[in-house]
Amino acid sequence: MSATIVNMESTPVLGVSDAIAVINQSLEYAFPVVQVVGEVASFKINHDKWVFFNLKDDEGSIGCFMSIFNLRVQIEDGMKIMIVATPKLTQWGKFSLTVQQIMPAGEGSIKKSFDLLRAKLNKEGLFVPERKRTLPRLPERIGVISSVEAAGYKDFIKIVQARFGNLDIKVYHTLVQGVDAPEQIIQGLEYFNGLAEPPEVICILRGGGSTDDLAAFNDEPLVRKIASSRVPILTGIGHEVDTTIADLAADVRASTPSNAAEILVPDGHALTSEIVEKHKLFKAMFISQLDKKTAVTDQQLESIRFKTEQIFYTTQAVFNSLSSALRSLNPELVLKRGYAIMRGVNGELLRSPTIGQMVNIENFDRIIEAKVENVRKK
Repeated sequence: MSATIVNMESTPVLGVSDAIAVINQSLEYAFPVVQVVGEVASFKINHDKWVFFNLKDDEGSIGCFMSIFNLRVQIEDGMKIMIVATPKLTQWGKFSLTVQQIMPAGEGSIKKSFDLLRAKLNKEGLFVPERKRTLPRLPERIGVISSVEAAGYKDFIKIVQARFGNLDIKVYHTLVQGVDAPEQIIQGLEYFNGLAEPPEVICILRGGGSTDDLAAFNDEPLVRKIASSRVPILTGIGHEVDTTIADLAADVRASTPSNAAEILVPDGHALTSEIVEKHKLFKAMFISQLDKKTAVTDQQLESIRFKTEQIFYTTQAVFNSLSSALRSLNPELVLKRGYAIMRGVNGELLRSPTIGQMVNIENFDRIIEAKVENVRKK
């Protein structure tokens, strides 16, 4: 058996505050950041600002503390999580972990966190259909948030260019999994939304992966940023069977990045064929309408011609009748039938001449000067 001899003379004497500072300095040097996995216990939030809980396993328990600002996922007692934290001895001599990040660990805890956050945000109305916006039929300016090294991103670009080329596509490169991914994606959303001329649609893309790989898209601040975007959001995350909270908040969800490309832009060849068919249909409709209008016009013209002829013949008959009546009143015709007109020497008509009066008698072709010798009543 051996004994350790401590030279008390060489050991510094520290006050309590100094001892705490030295211990924290040593912890900071030896363990600036630790990752710890355990089960949540005694979870509580104080004054909507501070979060307290214990992290435990079968043999031990550690107190944890964090700002609610850093609580990006929903947790509750019994869930298994992994934390990124800094060890620290408080001024009251209590050892705890100051938590920077939390991630659910294991499918059960990830699903539980998913369900809790989904219920919370659904209650706030973030997923209601009334909030959803339609995508432009053929956007000319497209923003993409993804990892440019990911297969899903490459598939998306390939399909978009094959279906409809010469589009203005701006890409914001980010991580698409891990603890740093949500904040980078948020920065991408802020970048596109802050442009003087923002894109017409923002696509958030990530290919298939495990539940852990897709956990970044169940981050509460990220989901809220998607819901508040002034530009419509199209998500293409994971496979068809995968659904993230980000998908629920987006305006349109695609089953995969490839499907996102198919939703976003039409097939150029199919669009050309559609235009040609619509042109043919429009032309046929135009000709049909023109034929109908022409037929109606012809009928109207025929009706006008018939009515005009009726009016002409009726008017002509009236004219002929009036002309005949007028001719019958012509004095010359009366004179031709043997009648005569008697006038005085001054040319006035005489109806009752007197005896001895000089008169002019006009028949059809002569004027006779005469003197009245006798007048008797008829």
